[in-house]
Amino acid sequence: MSLIIDVLKCKCPQCRKGDVFSDAGNIFLFKMPKMDKRCAECNFKFEKETGFFFGAMFVSYALAVAQMIVSLVLFWYFVDLSPVRVYAIIAAIAVLLSTINFRLSRSIWIYIFYKN
Repeated sequence: MSLIIDVLKCKCPQCRKGDVFSDAGNIFLFKMPKMDKRCAECNFKFEKETGFFFGAMFVSYALAVAQMIVSLVLFWYFVDLSPVRVYAIIAAIAVLLSTINFRLSRSIWIYIFYKN
């Protein structure tokens, strides 16, 4: 359970104390999250090779699709909104969660390839 919490908090996979991101970013200020190259606590290198985070795009896509499906089911079937309103809500949710998905997908990707 602590592993899942560390992934969600974007902690270093090696020491689980240092942060992967030095800045969380802000969608309203058009500011992307800033990722450290190494852990401040244990000096673990986050990007193993050039293009390492290319696969994190697929994780981000999966997260976005899951959020969109949940939103669709929630607002269309349970709240019974019109298709146009549901589409607008889904688009807004996708935009608002984009920086969170960016951070979370990279954190998941790092943990997938971390070996003790």
